[in-house]
Amino acid sequence: QLQLVESGGGLVQPGGSLSLSCAAKGFTLDSYVVAWFRQAPGKGREGIACISKTGDNTHIYGDSVKGRLTISRVNKENTVFLQMMNMSPDDTAVYYCAAERTYCSRYEYNFERWGQGTQVTVSS
Repeated sequence: QLQLVESGGGLVQPGGSLSLSCAAKGFTLDSYVVAWFRQAPGKGREGIACISKTGDNTHIYGDSVKGRLTISRVNKENTVFLQMMNMSPDDTAVYYCAAERTYCSRYEYNFERWGQGTQVTVSS
């Protein structure tokens, strides 16, 4: 079965940091660009970061997250990571990773494979 599996979500205190993982199962992730999206309660899904197949190019989308996110990948581990710092309650959302064969994008319709999401809650 081909799937992406996110992990690392949970409860974070305001000002804290979190690292999420996205592991590919059943296929090789190095043929795909990978992006992270998030969906806050009552809002649409937004793209926040994307990384090229080799990891040489990264993109961070949105003023609300710029300077606080790092996206990286270890292809030999078939895994992409998202590190977030200085988190606030506005970062509370379900975080998804998604994979696509061609180029990075912040738009969900460009992505063919999706994980099930992991909940991140920022609260004291």
